[in-house]
Amino acid sequence: MKDLDTALDGFEKIDIKLQSLTYDEIDQMRDLAGSYQAFFSKRAVKYKALKDQTLQESDYRKLIQEEYTFLKRPVFIVDGQIFIGNSPANILALKVHLGRG
Repeated sequence: MKDLDTALDGFEKIDIKLQSLTYDEIDQMRDLAGSYQAFFSKRAVKYKALKDQTLQESDYRKLIQEEYTFLKRPVFIVDGQIFIGNSPANILALKVHLGRG
């Protein structure tokens, strides 16, 4: 990710710890990703209390809005495409999209 620093200069960064995502922003991400579950982090510590429950899409939406740790990070929205998480494959796809890979 460090080699992306200058490529990301023109992007808006939202500190979700200080400013919760709105439902409109979450819905936009769902529209691009296909589901709320696609960007829901099951690694969040608070997920352990929920893992035995059967969650619906509406539950994922509400949890992401209420608690920032449930959002899989980072999320990049570039030219109508969404890149979720920091897996090597995802970062490579972002680099290629930005012309850096």
